[in-house]
Amino acid sequence: MLEQAGFGASGLLATHGDWDHLMGRLAFPGAALGVAETTAARLTGEPGAAQRKLRAFDEEHYVERPSPLSLGQVQALPVPGHVELGGQEIELHPADGHTADGMALWVAWAGVLVCGDYLSPVEIPMLSGSGSRDAYLATLERLRPLVAQAQWVVPGHGAPTERDRASEILDEDVRYLTDWELPASRRTAAQKAIDESNRKQAG
Repeated sequence: MLEQAGFGASGLLATHGDWDHLMGRLAFPGAALGVAETTAARLTGEPGAAQRKLRAFDEEHYVERPSPLSLGQVQALPVPGHVELGGQEIELHPADGHTADGMALWVAWAGVLVCGDYLSPVEIPMLSGSGSRDAYLATLERLRPLVAQAQWVVPGHGAPTERDRASEILDEDVRYLTDWELPASRRTAAQKAIDESNRKQAG
């Protein structure tokens, strides 16, 4: 699509350091990768972890790729902060809780919020080994005013959602993390397994 529109890709942004959010480097191997300072520290402290997890996933699901994942040049970005893009700015907001690192991207001039592993219409909040229930709730409250302004919210898993549905998901996720109440639309066997893991992680 970029080629058809006559554009090139010189840089990528990743919301956090989980391997499935670093895959843009496979599509654009020459592009620099911008991440929050917390994510840059995570990638430095866990060298090769994302690549190993991707290899394990590929082996389990019989996926063959033309080349391995290489993160290349990683640029640490201060968060909160902003990135300039064609005379406009993308705001960077802290988004920890799912993991200990992360950021959400607010593209005000387009009315788009890119929030990583938050506000998913298909997946309940997931607390990783470095995640925190309190930090996750704090991130949801930081996202609330942005969701109220957004036309579209783009989560890391599931389809983009319009403002009203994203607001509903946010409220459902707060109730879930507060009372462990599984949202009616996300009560699959897979989500129940995540719920069990979350409760153990939260103690």
